[in-house]
Amino acid sequence: MTDTTPQKSLTLLGLGDMGTALARTWLAAGHSLTIWNRTPAKAGPLAAEGAVVAASAAAAVAANALVVTCLLDDASVRSTLEGVDLTGKDLVDLTTGTPAEARARAAWAEARGARYTDGGIMATPTMIGVPEAGGYVFYSGSRALFDTHRATLEVPAGARFVGEDPGHAALHDVALLSAMYGLFAGISHAYALTEGEDIAPKILAPLLSEWLGAMGFFVGNAADRLTSRDFTTGVVSNLAMQVAASGTLLRTAQEQGVSAELISPYLDLMRRRLTADPAVHGGEDTAGAILLLKP
Repeated sequence: MTDTTPQKSLTLLGLGDMGTALARTWLAAGHSLTIWNRTPAKAGPLAAEGAVVAASAAAAVAANALVVTCLLDDASVRSTLEGVDLTGKDLVDLTTGTPAEARARAAWAEARGARYTDGGIMATPTMIGVPEAGGYVFYSGSRALFDTHRATLEVPAGARFVGEDPGHAALHDVALLSAMYGLFAGISHAYALTEGEDIAPKILAPLLSEWLGAMGFFVGNAADRLTSRDFTTGVVSNLAMQVAASGTLLRTAQEQGVSAELISPYLDLMRRRLTADPAVHGGEDTAGAILLLKP
């Protein structure tokens, strides 16, 4: 569906680094923006750029049908909007939170007469308003709200609607961030192994990028196997071999004086899957170990 009645005015609550980046992008695009922040001083520069500064959160909410929150946490959203009249408002919460918090906040908002859509921002503040940077926002909850305001929501970054379950934007957000931190952990371990050796980080960096790119096939492979529950067909490097090889990784870390704390949890997970039944699991793809994380 497309937005046939784009809204050119909105309210933004929260002017941290991300909120400020969002505000500047909407203002630059010609939107009428009402802002509020718990620390009023942060609103000054944006007022000079054309934003209307509200004296209170309630006054800011009253100014527009579309209200966007970008605050510290879910508790901040509750405390900011407690007692504020939300009747007829469209509330988009871009505050980072959990799926359960998003679902509870949706029910809370709807009980107060508002439509609700949750958002998970997959971008840093410097990526906001820069289409070529590739940032985007996951949205979930009221599809009607999303469709009504899509043109406005797409101004700061791309908009991807991922379902009417209000928790799904946060779930997508955290799933991708969790994968990111796992990747960072492996990269950090690799650099630690070579620290102090005659291997410059600048030499290792392109090799790491190339290798990790080549291993990107695991994403689609794991999705296929989790869908089919077939962990044995077409296996290239089976679990038994991977577990056997993991000893080399651990011994190398010990020799280099490097803690294995960043990689040992995953190696332990593979070992648990194998030892549960070597005859059954030994020939499997390593994606089968994922099932141990949520029995």
